[in-house]
Amino acid sequence: MTRAKICGLTTAETLDVALDHGAAFVGAVMFPKSPRHIEPEVAGPLFARARERAGIVAVTVDADDALLARIGEHLRPDFVQLHGHETVERAAEVRRLTGAGIIKVLSVSTPEDLEAATLWEDHADHLMFDAKPPKGSVLPGGVGASFDWSMLGGRSFRTAWFLAGGLNSGNAAEAARISGAPLLDVSSGVESAPGVKDAALIAAFLKAVV
Repeated sequence: MTRAKICGLTTAETLDVALDHGAAFVGAVMFPKSPRHIEPEVAGPLFARARERAGIVAVTVDADDALLARIGEHLRPDFVQLHGHETVERAAEVRRLTGAGIIKVLSVSTPEDLEAATLWEDHADHLMFDAKPPKGSVLPGGVGASFDWSMLGGRSFRTAWFLAGGLNSGNAAEAARISGAPLLDVSSGVESAPGVKDAALIAAFLKAVV
């Protein structure tokens, strides 16, 4: 069975759709350059409805201590997703500052990029393999780019892992089959416009994979 994370949620309606249709994880993006950005003080009350129903994930990009403290205080996430250039040492600090587990995103375009997983397997609760963003992009993810899923086929890792990048309801099942991914992550693939989640697309995605 494939489990899914709906990322970049900002409204009660779309969060409820994700929960009601079986999302295993729901994500709040805390990165001002993203069209999905939400402040911890706003995300806390919103994502409280997901507590005990799905894993709550705070998505960050090289967040400083002040932001992490706010995330820990207001959102109290189950996991912090590291989508920047964080080191394993920084991951340990993030864990201490927030009390949350760690999801580390690894950007992939060639098979050699998968080797970074070896460094992280003992330091992250989950790995996430996402497509490298297009050159010049100000966002590290959530841009609809994908990579060759077959690079992951037959690979095994010591920790649970997500496949991300360019997924939608039409290709998610195939992506899971080709890559062997136990977990899928989607953001732009369930949007009607950048940062605008679509309830029907969320429902269709989860129906396709859950």
